[in-house]
Amino acid sequence: MSQWSVEAAKQWNQFAADWHARSGAMWETGSRRTVLPMFMRHVRPEAGPILDAGCGDGYASFKLAANGYRVEGVDIAEEMIRLANERVRGKDWPVRFQTGDVSSLPFADASFGGILCINVTEFTPSPLAALRELHRLLTPGGVLLLGILGPTAGPRAHSYRRLYGEETIQNTMMPWEARQLAAENGFQLLEEVPVYKDGVPTELAGRLSAELREALSFMTLFALEKAPC
Repeated sequence: MSQWSVEAAKQWNQFAADWHARSGAMWETGSRRTVLPMFMRHVRPEAGPILDAGCGDGYASFKLAANGYRVEGVDIAEEMIRLANERVRGKDWPVRFQTGDVSSLPFADASFGGILCINVTEFTPSPLAALRELHRLLTPGGVLLLGILGPTAGPRAHSYRRLYGEETIQNTMMPWEARQLAAENGFQLLEEVPVYKDGVPTELAGRLSAELREALSFMTLFALEKAPC
């Protein structure tokens, strides 16, 4: 495991309890409330196994499994995986969790009909390498739902200390960069949806250009299909 991955696992282990306390609200009513409905529009349970890459405490995996999906959840932080396993303990659902690095995962090529990866690729040493690994794991025509932090997202603070020449665990990336990187590496864009912080009027955002909507976003969601070879 690289030094980056070691440090990332350490920091996310420390953050796990706080994340666990807030994750339900984030997915149900907060910034991630539109993620799973969008994923389920593009990926049906019969598409095959689903990978939740960077699954955290497993809330999204748990919700997908409850809706009939077969799910593999992977996260770099052991404490997150412990919490994920606690969440589904005693439930006879098709979901498994394990620790792993999304840049190098122990699955065969074309193992998954869909992949969920929300605010994860920026926290890898090479977003390009992570994106290529996710592409490898998708079946032909499979869909990756990729979430990228927008300019207004508080978690971008993880990268601040780079300005002092210090090592950080975040490769800050703009939404347009993620879209272009995906297009240049085997993905076709099916849908792009910006997510805004509370307080941004829908009617205001709707009048803006695509570039300004991205600039105002807390997160941007991309539904990306694995293009034919």
